[in-house]
Amino acid sequence: MLLAFCPHHRNFAHAQRFNRLCTASGANPPQLPNVHENASTRSTNELHVRKDRPVVAVFKLGPYTALGFANAEEHTAHPHEPKKDDLEKFKKWQEARLERKLRGEYESAVFHLAELVNQNLETSLSVASVRVDGATNTRKSFLGWLIQPWLARHTDDRASKTNNLQGALYTARGISHILQETDLFHSVDAKIQRSRDYLAGEGDVDIVVTTREKGRFYLKTATEFGNNEGSVSVTGRVRNIFGGAEFLEGHYSAGTKTRRSFQGLLSLPLSPSLRTTGQLSLFSQERDLSSFASCSEILHGLKVAINSNWGVHGVHEVAYQAILRHINNLAPSASVSIREHAGQTIKSSISHSWTKDTRDDKLAASRGYYCKLFQELAGLSGDVSFYKAEVESQISRRPVPGMSLSLAARCGLLKPLTGPSHFSDRFQLGGPLSLRSFKANSMGPRDGVDSLGGDIYWSTGVSLVSDIPRKPHWPIKSHIFVNAGRLDAMDGMKGLSENLIGCLRKPSISAGVGLIYRFDPVRVEVNFGVPLVASKSDGVRRGFQVGIGMEFL
Repeated sequence: MLLAFCPHHRNFAHAQRFNRLCTASGANPPQLPNVHENASTRSTNELHVRKDRPVVAVFKLGPYTALGFANAEEHTAHPHEPKKDDLEKFKKWQEARLERKLRGEYESAVFHLAELVNQNLETSLSVASVRVDGATNTRKSFLGWLIQPWLARHTDDRASKTNNLQGALYTARGISHILQETDLFHSVDAKIQRSRDYLAGEGDVDIVVTTREKGRFYLKTATEFGNNEGSVSVTGRVRNIFGGAEFLEGHYSAGTKTRRSFQGLLSLPLSPSLRTTGQLSLFSQERDLSSFASCSEILHGLKVAINSNWGVHGVHEVAYQAILRHINNLAPSASVSIREHAGQTIKSSISHSWTKDTRDDKLAASRGYYCKLFQELAGLSGDVSFYKAEVESQISRRPVPGMSLSLAARCGLLKPLTGPSHFSDRFQLGGPLSLRSFKANSMGPRDGVDSLGGDIYWSTGVSLVSDIPRKPHWPIKSHIFVNAGRLDAMDGMKGLSENLIGCLRKPSISAGVGLIYRFDPVRVEVNFGVPLVASKSDGVRRGFQVGIGMEFL
């Protein structure tokens, strides 16, 4: 005998499935319009009925009906359901099924919540207060300074259209975003709750921001490669030192060309939007210049800067520098020109720079452009007086998939205001980062074995970069390049236009092929090139050349 009963408090299959089971077993049940999915069945020799499950069918089984019944149940399973004897596959199938179910429930809940919010965007609400929880090391006055502009936009005009749910959501999102921009918190979660003020009205709400602060102390040691030199460095940082998103950082490094370098930097926000910051830095540096000049240089300086990020209009920096320079450690073979510049000089200058970068990748761009303009005026006090300007630009395009074309250009002008220019202020040109197939800092005027630098220069380069065939995902790319440029000293007997034309008429040119390896955060190039045109004073480099750095021509 087969007894079928149906618990109505569950989800069950259609009656058709139950009918198929019964047909396969040889039974002829009555029509069961109310039988639900997954109806429970039990084979028994006696009538045994639970009180909470009403009987919907009772019929007799033949001697081989049980086997047929089981086979029928097996054939009615889901077509993609694995057999239960394969436990591993069955387990994965169940997990995937549960994941799909949970994802569906989540998407459904999100949809209903979005629908509910959209239907009530015009509901009148007013933000009464903002609370920030978890910011134990941050001053309340600083948090209020950041939040007040967002709160003022919502509360200044009570009759404005922003005093609704939409305005409250916009304010909560803005406050959450500005707190995240401070780089003080691991997480920032904003919620809108009914105001707990006893005098609050029916439409008054509070924005509650729950935060989790980052650690205040940071220490890192690293081995770095860049600008064709290697170094070992130690960096320490104290975050939020005074409770107002101030950062105090110290950096010390020792390297192959820059023997010793130290920098201490204090930065702090100057505007509630965090787009404007102030920086105060002290630095000291000892550089070995013996690869192109028979001397070393020691710098000790102070810099005060204000940075302002104007979004799509670029980043501006206005700075003041006071630097003590010392040309020392002259080699016995040092030229007379280098010996004339030996000793200490003081530079006091103000500068302005503007930078805009839309490249998709700073190391190997395939689209976008980069532009930087730098100007410096020295002579407020100190030993040198000059005007200096420099422009850098790069544009990249992808003509076909797997290949990018890059065009870069740089130029600079140094105009002394009193007397000749100083060796420490002049431009240097040449090397794998500026003009390939020439030795580093070896172009322009020379005196014996020493490169003296120049007052005016230009350089440009075209590179065609392509993926390795059948390996587009590799970090190695191939490229073909053509570079051209020149570095000259200003002739005081000629005008500025004559000096510019003379510099442009006699370029040094090189061409070659190579491989580019992306080794974040630097780029490594191994090139084989030859100088096609060179001046007599230029130091050329035929054959292979290796470059390591972040900014290439």
